Amino acid sequence: MIILVTLLIAISFSLLFINIIFIILFPTFTKKPYSNLNHLSISVIVAFKNEEKNLENLFSSLERLNFPKEKFEVILVDDNSSDKSYQKAVELSHLKVNFRVLKAENKTYPGKRGALDIGINSAKHMHILITDADCMPAKNWLIGYSEKFIAGYEMLFGLAPFKQLQGLTNKISCFENLRSSFLTFAFAKLGLPYSAAARNFGFTIEAYQKLGGFSNTLETPSGDDDLLIREAVKNKLKIGVVDFKDSYVFSESKNSLKEFLNQKARHTKTALHYLPIHKILLLLWHSLNILTLASIFLLALNLLFVLPFIIKMLLDMILVLRIQRIIKYDFKIYEIIYLQLMYELSLIINFFLSFRKNIVWKI
Repeated sequence: MIILVTLLIAISFSLLFINIIFIILFPTFTKKPYSNLNHLSISVIVAFKNEEKNLENLFSSLERLNFPKEKFEVILVDDNSSDKSYQKAVELSHLKVNFRVLKAENKTYPGKRGALDIGINSAKHMHILITDADCMPAKNWLIGYSEKFIAGYEMLFGLAPFKQLQGLTNKISCFENLRSSFLTFAFAKLGLPYSAAARNFGFTIEAYQKLGGFSNTLETPSGDDDLLIREAVKNKLKIGVVDFKDSYVFSESKNSLKEFLNQKARHTKTALHYLPIHKILLLLWHSLNILTLASIFLLALNLLFVLPFIIKMLLDMILVLRIQRIIKYDFKIYEIIYLQLMYELSLIINFFLSFRKNIVWKI
């Protein structure tokens, strides 16, 4: 029994050491990109389906971008919407010389990949940024990517936080987003990129063509971003993060717990197709975290089992408090405690849900 307690405490301190390294690696997002650089020309691609109510906010955000209008274009691709999204996009694009609206006809790939591919192949510029119709890019979004592309990166991703509102589902979504962002940025800084949010994602046309477009990412209906990163890693492309102030892309979280779980099941299903090194490291990371948290259930055997649990919870509290303001979140201490428990539990639930065959896909 003492050996098991000692082992769990050792694991807890190992997690402490790893988290300190990850916190050091996590960007501060305080530095602004240089606004006086000779900016690259950029094509922004938005594939949308039934997003009529979100398009106005998207257009407003894109019009506020701190970037010369002659240096970027926006291509919106309607993927067979059943509402008036296409008409709305055409209406909002009227008289905007750098906006185009296309229909996703004769797609090479199924679903969202096919719509994105049409937009990418229609792009005038050699640097591509992707976002979603329900998103609101911050003002330095394009400047940040331009500076990183100039530095020689072939594939990039940035921070994509949710707007923090009231309600349990929103809190769970924001907390999960914080924990996921923490991992993806830390791994990328270690030279082990494995995931990105498609709503804040970019690459060069040359890189896209070198990877064969989305042709090698068709294992799941979703996950075009993560699996494209997988192919980029396999082909040794230069992958980086856009870690400048105001280079985020904001969006709203799912409205219900059912929608949230369905979304995370999709993401977990994609994770089953990561490279072996990433699957091993993520499995190890999550297993160690869940194991130390579960030690609380062994209290009946020995009171010392409370120590790994306490160390784990204190560690999580420090971590969240350290980086939450960077990601534009504000969790109270009591919220961190129960949200961390729910987060670890959701990892287990999502793992089993990912094996369902009837996961609903939006696009």
